[in-house]
Amino acid sequence: MGSLRLLAWPRTCVVVSTEVLCRAKCGSSASRPALIRCMSAESSSKKSLVFLGTPSVAADVLDVLLEASQAESSLFEVAAVVTQPPSTRGRGRKLLPSAVEQHALHKGFPADRIFSPQKAGEETFLAELKKLKPDLCVTAAYGNILPTKFLNIAPCGTVNVHPSLLPLYRGAAPVQRAVQDGVKVSGVTVAYTVRALDAGPIIAAESHDVDSNIKAPELLRTLFQKGSSFEPTSPTTLFVENVESMSKCCCFSLCLDHPLALV
Repeated sequence: MGSLRLLAWPRTCVVVSTEVLCRAKCGSSASRPALIRCMSAESSSKKSLVFLGTPSVAADVLDVLLEASQAESSLFEVAAVVTQPPSTRGRGRKLLPSAVEQHALHKGFPADRIFSPQKAGEETFLAELKKLKPDLCVTAAYGNILPTKFLNIAPCGTVNVHPSLLPLYRGAAPVQRAVQDGVKVSGVTVAYTVRALDAGPIIAAESHDVDSNIKAPELLRTLFQKGSSFEPTSPTTLFVENVESMSKCCCFSLCLDHPLALV
């Protein structure tokens, strides 16, 4: 069993066999509650994963998850796909589903397990999501704020693929801002989602040298592909390996009332 590699900045993670106890290291009192607790257990059944994303770069991430979930040794299955509602675009201003929804349907994913709520806090949507009993949620360029009542559903939490080296370029349009700043090195981060924007504990991160002539859309796609790549021989396997590790966790609780979850 691989360890859940929490490279949280500025936090540390202590892994003790069947318990992962992530503690704040910020000079605060030791009596404060732990930010994350996760008791791992072996299970023969696959864990349920829900993916949230909208544009074509997110469809690349979904593709990796769908493919990985089909492996005989996979520990998870994609139970549902959540995306933003259809929007008008193109010359004819036609109402079209998102790139993620189109890709999911093209891959044969059941249409009745694709959700497109206007807001992720809609009661009807949350009720349907709870019926699926997801263990873990993964987001990539979803473009919708996730309220606490959503974050409380999956016992293994919600993780986000973010195209920057957090805590740099938190928030919207991180790649565009990085290109405008002329950065030489960017990267992609997988981090837990908390109420504060892109402020959750970091699970893994990988850097990427930026060509001075690259445009933001190209760099954006490159970073998402890097973030969702699966290279078994690489010591920096970033995405599927960590999803598999998190899929081994149960009884996970992200303490959203912890001081660090609010910064």
